[in-house]
Amino acid sequence: MRSLNAQLTQYAEYHRDPRNIQTHLVGVPMIMLAVVILLSRPVLVLGGLPLTAAFAVGMAVCVFYFLLDLRYGVCMALVIAAMLAVGQWGAAQTTVFWLMSGIGLFVVGWVIQLVGHYFEGRKPAFVDDVIGLAIGPLFVLAEVGFALGMRNDVRLAVEQGAGPVHRRVGGSVS
Repeated sequence: MRSLNAQLTQYAEYHRDPRNIQTHLVGVPMIMLAVVILLSRPVLVLGGLPLTAAFAVGMAVCVFYFLLDLRYGVCMALVIAAMLAVGQWGAAQTTVFWLMSGIGLFVVGWVIQLVGHYFEGRKPAFVDDVIGLAIGPLFVLAEVGFALGMRNDVRLAVEQGAGPVHRRVGGSVS
């Protein structure tokens, strides 16, 4: 398995335009929540515990994040736990609400993402490496942390590998 810095650097190579990063701060959580909501039905109750595909996927992704980095793993586990709670609530609503909220968030989130990649002038990272679907939420968390002055060692490693964040204007970098 590639290291945290290698994973974030590869993902960052597709995300150097600040407008693309900004769209990801909105679009990625929307898509992530949409998937959690949609995978929160059906519920299988085992030993009094509600189990869903959302829970199984969430736990698998948490293991992946913990293997990459303990601190990011804890933060991502908290985010996923909150999304699982929202997903469980959404799945308990009417079928129309459950489907419309899940599909609506998914579609709008991807539209926002595609606008960002239009600015970037590059396809999404997961097109070349499907692991980008798991790294995207971690990238968003890392970018928020970087903006708050956290994990500068990781930020510097990512910038050294992927280059600095810059704005593209008409196909050229400014």
